[in-house]
Amino acid sequence: MRREDDFQARRAHLANLTDEQLKDRFWELTGQVVDPLLTLGYEHTTPAIERSVLLRMGFSSLEVKDIVQGALERSLLGHGAGNIVYKLSMAKNMPIRETGLALAEGRYWDEAVALFPKG
Repeated sequence: MRREDDFQARRAHLANLTDEQLKDRFWELTGQVVDPLLTLGYEHTTPAIERSVLLRMGFSSLEVKDIVQGALERSLLGHGAGNIVYKLSMAKNMPIRETGLALAEGRYWDEAVALFPKG
C-alpha cells in the first residue's frame, strides 16, 4: 500500500511565511501545547509529588516532610515545593540546600510567601 503524498497541500498555509514568521508560529503552537500542561501542574499537584521533587533535589524524607507541610499551610504548594526552595535561594543568594533546610526549620517562610503574591 502506497501512501499518497499530500505534503504540498498540507503546507500551503505556511508556504508564504518568512523564516521569522515560521519561528513565531512554531512558538505560538508550542505555547498552545505546553500551557495546559503547566496549568495541570499548578492546579493538580499533590504533597506526594512535591515530596518526590524535593527528594530528587537531595533533601531527606524528614526534611521534605517539613518543607511540604510549610508550603501547604501557606497555600503555596501549587507553585511547587522545589520551585519555592529554588526561588527563595536565588532571592536570598543562598545555596539551595541551605535554603531548604531553613524552610524545614520554619525560617524564611514570610520571604517565600512574598515571592508568590497570589498565594
